[in-house]
Amino acid sequence: MLHHWIVQLWLLATIAHAGMTKNGSLCTVTPSGSKDDSPYLMDAFKQCGQNGQIEVTEGDYTIAKVMDVLTLKNCDISIRGKFTWNDDIQYWLKNSISVTYAGRSTAWRLGGENFTLQGHGQALFFGNGQKWYDQNKGGSNQNGRPISLTLWYAKNAWIDGITWRQPQFWHTFVAHSQNITMTNLDMNATSNSQWSTVNTDGFDSWNSKDIVLRNWVVTCGDDCISIKGNSSNIHVKNVTCYESGAMCIGSMGNPTNIPEYVENVVFEDIKAIHSSNAAWIKTYPGQGYVRNITFRNINFVDVNQPIYVSPCIYSYSNCDSSRLKISDVTWENITGTSRYNVAAGIYCSKQVPCTGLKFKDINIKPKNGGSSKILCSNMNSDSGLACTGTCPAGWKQQLSGNA
Repeated sequence: MLHHWIVQLWLLATIAHAGMTKNGSLCTVTPSGSKDDSPYLMDAFKQCGQNGQIEVTEGDYTIAKVMDVLTLKNCDISIRGKFTWNDDIQYWLKNSISVTYAGRSTAWRLGGENFTLQGHGQALFFGNGQKWYDQNKGGSNQNGRPISLTLWYAKNAWIDGITWRQPQFWHTFVAHSQNITMTNLDMNATSNSQWSTVNTDGFDSWNSKDIVLRNWVVTCGDDCISIKGNSSNIHVKNVTCYESGAMCIGSMGNPTNIPEYVENVVFEDIKAIHSSNAAWIKTYPGQGYVRNITFRNINFVDVNQPIYVSPCIYSYSNCDSSRLKISDVTWENITGTSRYNVAAGIYCSKQVPCTGLKFKDINIKPKNGGSSKILCSNMNSDSGLACTGTCPAGWKQQLSGNA
């Protein structure tokens, strides 16, 4: 009998310390050992997401369902464990949460105001990405393939100290948000099979403003930092990008009949290693404007085409019909080695030529020696860039050899 009661007490203690417990305004989540810890996390968000604290303790957590958390207010979230999104691809394809942009969706949508999400350098988000890369087989954008974390209608939020490995799709997306700071983040999407990761961007913004990104390390195979349409007042500093597209404005201007803008963006103290581009702008032949952009202190090694501007990305047609104006863009202290002999390929629309482009202290050398080519068309002649030739319409983002 005594043994029976001891067993019962042990079971009760185990239950009390697994899942979610609440003490005042503090919710503590511990691994349940079940196939899905998302209900416990959602319970914590419900009970302590407003004027409270959420502590996710060390351990392994399985996420088997979408998490849609949009009512945070005055909440501090602390995560010290590992989140693993399971590999039930059919579930995610059917249930990922829409984020409107280009048919994209997400596994976790986080919104509200005045909240923090801190990983303390311990939080690990593992997306089981290899399963996605293999089933995608090098395809482009698969409907339902989820972004790992989306900030959605978030205001006054700080994200810090989180590591991502093998995300399902983009690592992070910030949409309809304001006053967002994201610091000390480590991201890596690397395929271990014949299939590439495809579209595993580090960061994308859309319809958002007042954003600070600082102290990131990203390996992603696609855009490292991408500032998309209707984004403004963004400062990116001290970011190292491997196997990526580094610092990018765009893509934007699609659909082509709806004006979009990007303005007041600074990228500085950036490193790009073995990447497609370093400091570039890509738009569709649409409407709107890109203005007041600064690329400063960009250093790189083995970059396919370091500086690039296109008004007709991907289709490489209708380049001169674009009415999306690019102006007041500065490239300053841009140094490194290019994979081939083209340091810059800049083509601006004949309908709205680029104005106010400025270049200072540009030092780009082909890694295999020789002189660099700088190709320019339809841009201001007082830019400070020593153009060596004209850039053809439809000039490609990535080259396969010397020009």
